[in-house]
Amino acid sequence: MRRWVTLTAAAVSVSALVGIALYFYYATSVGRAPNLREPQRIAAGKSIYDRHCASCHGTNLEGQPNWTSRLPNGRMPAPPHDDSGHTWHHSNEVLFGLTKFGIQPPYAPAGYSSDMPAFARTLSDDDIWNVLAFIQSRWSAQVRTRHDRLQHAEQRP
Repeated sequence: MRRWVTLTAAAVSVSALVGIALYFYYATSVGRAPNLREPQRIAAGKSIYDRHCASCHGTNLEGQPNWTSRLPNGRMPAPPHDDSGHTWHHSNEVLFGLTKFGIQPPYAPAGYSSDMPAFARTLSDDDIWNVLAFIQSRWSAQVRTRHDRLQHAEQRP
């Protein structure tokens, strides 16, 4: 009986520690965005975007042709990240999560099929924020203002 109690206590302790570790990992990985308007962040983001994103999303953030229509394989083409796309409709935290973890729950329905890779093993968190800073630096003042309003609306309690 004593062994069972000890094993149960150990299992509960390990589970709690794993839960706490996962919470802090997730909270820091998808936490609040840093200042995405810093010139050095934007410059670093352009280089990373050119290397890892432009092949699908376009050198000028224009996306793939017919990006709103499914491909023969049922997947969607890469959307534009410029004003014509829907990127600016999402919060910084959602954009970060989509980039880091890929198109999967909680960012898409379970089983959603996409060519968008998860960059968690390829890019650091700072690299991802830098790419987002670069993308946002290319938006018009009007779209940037609209994104900022959406961003602030989501942050209200």
